[in-house]
Amino acid sequence: MHIVTTIAGSDSGGGAGIQADLKTFQELKVFGTSVITALTAQNTLGVSEVLPIDTKFIEKQFQALLEDFSISALKTGMLFSSEIIQTIANIMADFDIPLIIDPVMIAKGGESLLQQQAIETMRCYLLPLAAVITPNIPEAEVLTGKKIDDIASIKQAAQTLLQLGTRCVVIKGGHLTDENFATDYVFFKDGRAFSMQTTRIATKNTHGTGCTFSAALAAFIGRELPIDSAIVEAKKFIQLAITHDLSIGNGHGPTNHFAYQKYKDSCEVTIHELS
Repeated sequence: MHIVTTIAGSDSGGGAGIQADLKTFQELKVFGTSVITALTAQNTLGVSEVLPIDTKFIEKQFQALLEDFSISALKTGMLFSSEIIQTIANIMADFDIPLIIDPVMIAKGGESLLQQQAIETMRCYLLPLAAVITPNIPEAEVLTGKKIDDIASIKQAAQTLLQLGTRCVVIKGGHLTDENFATDYVFFKDGRAFSMQTTRIATKNTHGTGCTFSAALAAFIGRELPIDSAIVEAKKFIQLAITHDLSIGNGHGPTNHFAYQKYKDSCEVTIHELS
């Protein structure tokens, strides 16, 4: 049994954060463990309050897992503050465990989930430890300071992020204006690059998509799939979760974490090598 850890905030609405990650882990047949960084009062309409966890207790949670479990992959989600990021980075520096970073910054309703001063701490201390980082377009713009609106600027942003030390960057293209397709772009430190294209789904029920994609990626890497295959399978997981949504709540509803096992053979992802 492969053990995978999520280090993230709690979503009381169940569509994102720790809850989405653990559902994804369960569906992909890995044993999920967690380090909770913050509590949120949240539903599909938005986040009404955030309560960060004391860094000493975050460290206690993390050390308790490392003392008892052989963890095969970790992912981070909402980290909220410089102090929390530094705490995680200090512990991770002593362990050679694949780390997937979802640089969560803004909730679907527009609420900030990462303090402004924490962005530089993430760039300097956490991103260099990552096996993969999975920013969407707005997050990649913040991390690089570059405007992204076409493939050329995507490539430039990816190179900037790779220079920070991460081994692989997945820039998710859902915020681009293509009406027919959702395309993500994958860049490796060794120069390899490819895109993944799926049909764009017209839906407002996309709460927790970033959390779910990165959790699926952590699960597949934890199961020792080659990283290229893990990224493509994670893309299938989130595509199916969006396609077969649950229509829960009155705002941005959650994706369907239970769709992959039933529909995975029907999901098509078009791969193109990038030069």
